Amino acid sequence: MRRYSEAVRADVRRRMSPPQRQSVARISKELGIHILTLYRWRRTWRLQGEVVPASEREPEAWSAADKFTVVVETAGLNATELSGYCRERGMFPEQVRIWKQAALDANAKPVLTMDEQKELERLRAQDQREIKAPKKELQRKEKAMAEMAALLVLRKKWDAFCSEDAEG
Repeated sequence: MRRYSEAVRADVRRRMSPPQRQSVARISKELGIHILTLYRWRRTWRLQGEVVPASEREPEAWSAADKFTVVVETAGLNATELSGYCRERGMFPEQVRIWKQAALDANAKPVLTMDEQKELERLRAQDQREIKAPKKELQRKEKAMAEMAALLVLRKKWDAFCSEDAEG
């Protein structure tokens, strides 16, 4: 197994991190490092809480985990520090504010009680039963239409056959 120096790892981390956000495939091709090695390094860095996006996509297309990591990293920064952080990573402070609000909103939603969950499940099952009847009726009608189409084709063929006999 090949060992890579800390300088190479730092270069790879810099390339993966904002603002460069180079893809793993691109880095692998340029540096000749196996793609699985790069994915393992990226996973390790993410577990350490670093922002290492999965691709060259813009910040809005980042994963929820990457966005949340940015929110956590910037939680204690003032407006000036936040602006500098965002400039370094190719994003806008407003994006961080939106991501922070989304994280807060996600945790503010009420959790359903067992009774509410059972009621929702009962309503879902009822809806499924109501949907099943029209589907069955539609299948029956489609089958009847196919039979009618076959009968019409046979009738036309029969009429054509009979008209040939009458002429001959």
